[in-house]
Amino acid sequence: MTNLLTIGETMVSVRTAHPMRLGGVAHLSIAGSESNVAIGVARLGHDVTWLSAVGNDEPGRLIQRTLRAENVGTRIRFSDEASTGFIAFDQPSHDITRVSYHRRGSAASTLTPEETTEAITALSPTLLHITGITPALSDTARAATLAAARTASAAGIQVSLDVNYRARLWSRSSAATALRELLPHIHTVFASDDELDLLTDATDPVAALLQSVDTVVVTAGGKGAWSHTKPTPTGTLSEPTTVVPPFEMQTIHAPALPVTVVDSIGAGDAFVSGYLSATLDNLSPEERLTRATTCGAFCVTAYGDWESLPTREDLTLLTHTQGTALR
Repeated sequence: MTNLLTIGETMVSVRTAHPMRLGGVAHLSIAGSESNVAIGVARLGHDVTWLSAVGNDEPGRLIQRTLRAENVGTRIRFSDEASTGFIAFDQPSHDITRVSYHRRGSAASTLTPEETTEAITALSPTLLHITGITPALSDTARAATLAAARTASAAGIQVSLDVNYRARLWSRSSAATALRELLPHIHTVFASDDELDLLTDATDPVAALLQSVDTVVVTAGGKGAWSHTKPTPTGTLSEPTTVVPPFEMQTIHAPALPVTVVDSIGAGDAFVSGYLSATLDNLSPEERLTRATTCGAFCVTAYGDWESLPTREDLTLLTHTQGTALR
């Protein structure tokens, strides 16, 4: 049994501090929304497993090794027919990061429903986390994501969905179709304020979503984040509750922490990792948002998708004045 299971593609990342066309030194690492979340939750002290497929190649071994080093359990299929995808980051300007994907036909795009449902049955996770990226990879990956959500929900496992819309992977209309078929199986939705229309056409999207999901978390960058929930009694993950509409939603806001932003890549995943960790700790909605915004703040203070994510002991560090030396 694991606390959290994440499913999705991780790629090898190549990052340069200048326009890539100029050549020069590059930093090699890994990147993927779901594995970023897995690393973040593992660093906060939880048992986490990541499921995917990679090529039977050295980039795939790098992904496996990195996740294992971060105490993330792995269920990996090594493919001889497809390669590991990779992602490139460069900086055409000091405060602009440009991203290009090289993942078409990658091993992760061949994920199957049998693989995802088998993992859920075998691991019986407390939480399942998925994103809107995986179903955009291929028809089989879309089916695998839906099967995972359906299987987990039927087993009483809470499923979280981060919309994570990627315009280079699919159109908004295609994304809306796939994401809306997931909603009946979702407990918690994470979305930026410009992604809500992908989930519903309602003029009040949050209220409409709360007719089917329990929590809608909306992020807005420097403005902070809002958590909208149904008024449920205090309980634990193993004690589900039901609220019948009409109801008055409970809304909580947490401001973004005042930090110097170096790189915003991965901030949303860091936010989600903090929220899910606090959920596993059965913290209040206010405390979940606080941990989420704290993790997001850690992420933007350094380069990389996951490298600066905090441990549990690190969480209070941002309460110190910037420039403080802890001796």
